[in-house]
Amino acid sequence: MFSIRWTYAFADRPAARLADAGAFWTAVTGTRLSEPRGDQGEFMTLLPCEAGSDACLKLQGVDGEGGAHLDLCVDDVPALVRGARELGATLVADHGDWTVLRSPGGQLFCAVPWHGEAVRQPVAEGSRPDQVCLDVPPSVYEAETAFWSALTGWDRVRGTRPEFLTLVPPAGLPVRILLQRLAGERAPSAHLDLACADLQETRARHEGLGAVFVAGHPHWAVMRDPSGGTYCLTGRHPVTGEIPAARDPQDV
Repeated sequence: MFSIRWTYAFADRPAARLADAGAFWTAVTGTRLSEPRGDQGEFMTLLPCEAGSDACLKLQGVDGEGGAHLDLCVDDVPALVRGARELGATLVADHGDWTVLRSPGGQLFCAVPWHGEAVRQPVAEGSRPDQVCLDVPPSVYEAETAFWSALTGWDRVRGTRPEFLTLVPPAGLPVRILLQRLAGERAPSAHLDLACADLQETRARHEGLGAVFVAGHPHWAVMRDPSGGTYCLTGRHPVTGEIPAARDPQDV
């Protein structure tokens, strides 16, 4: 048996633009970059500047356009790998103490050891990355929601739009999962979502740091960071993740 003890959201960005991604994401999250890790210096952690809290966001330089993925931190990595494979995941790469897997619907994620992370980092400038959105083709949506629900054991919360299902982790874990059923068939992908106390104010700040507005929806905005990666700003509360009652029912 295993228990998910912590979660990391990864922003996967083109390796050639990793410096641009690092400068932007540290600025918007109030963090600082760790020293690069990996054979190609492809991994960096966004470290909280304030003592007493733990990181939950990392960067990875990748080939291609990138996206996002989750790291699930557990005491027993082999147990998580076995459980995931029994639920239909496939093994991508075994790195000894950590493993790369692919969900039945095609989403990459990693099983990694827990190193005692326990304290969520504070809200920075009114926003906080708190969600990985899995963009799931309709043909595998039911299988994918069943997989992630069973793997995490987290509470399922239906969105106010039929294409959304949120998996809410226990209190204290920093990153939740949103499964979004796409309108048409295409390759699965994932992106980061940031909860914002003031969506328009946060959007303006991000644009001032080099992000580009892509599309607007009721109470959320699609953005592109300076390295070309897509992410979303949402009107959810940056501490609780809840949608304020007065907001439009199309909120996410």
